[in-house]
Amino acid sequence: MKKGKITMTITIGLACFVLIAVMFMQFKIIGLTDVTNIETMREEELRTQLANWKTQYEEVNQKYEETQETIKEYQEKKQSNDETAELLQQELDQINMILGKTDVQGQGVIITINKVESEDVPAISAIDLQLIVNSLKNAGAEAISINNERIINTTDIVDIADLYIKINAQRILAPYEIKAIGDQTYLESGLLGNGGIVDELRSVGEDIKIEKSNKVVITKYTGEIKSKYMEE
Repeated sequence: MKKGKITMTITIGLACFVLIAVMFMQFKIIGLTDVTNIETMREEELRTQLANWKTQYEEVNQKYEETQETIKEYQEKKQSNDETAELLQQELDQINMILGKTDVQGQGVIITINKVESEDVPAISAIDLQLIVNSLKNAGAEAISINNERIINTTDIVDIADLYIKINAQRILAPYEIKAIGDQTYLESGLLGNGGIVDELRSVGEDIKIEKSNKVVITKYTGEIKSKYMEE
């Protein structure tokens, strides 16, 4: 009887031990499974998040490169436009200077014709002034003015009833100051050498002086330049 109880107790104890061992093993397997699943899920989540960040970075980087390229194009266009504008402005300035629409200065000569109070000396006429202007042009004058009236291609120099001379529709009176920019030697020679117009006028008593200057200032033509017959 006592031996049977011992045997039963041992058997029950072994059964309980086995049962506890099995349960423990199951709990351990479940625990390991849960941790693995969690780690796997965490790893997948990190990979997904990393992939998303990578995609976003690539998109932002592409946008940055596109923006940089656009800025580069704008800068190149601006530089090109600035260079073109500068060239056009230079050409415009050159044209305006040739047309007489800008103030200019440079070396040249200043011719002063004073009025002579004598009946034996004829008054300076528009033709005399025109001949002086033509001589200066032939000698290479780049700009000419008479009493600060700029001489341009369309300038008229005319006598008004022997009372005064009109230049660019403006009345001018003696003394006459003629300014010319160009090579001083050529300009002076064109007026004096080989029966120049100044020599001829002096021979009839006109009071004419020629002064060389390294800074002859000639103001611009202020009127409107119009063409009567030319069309675009």
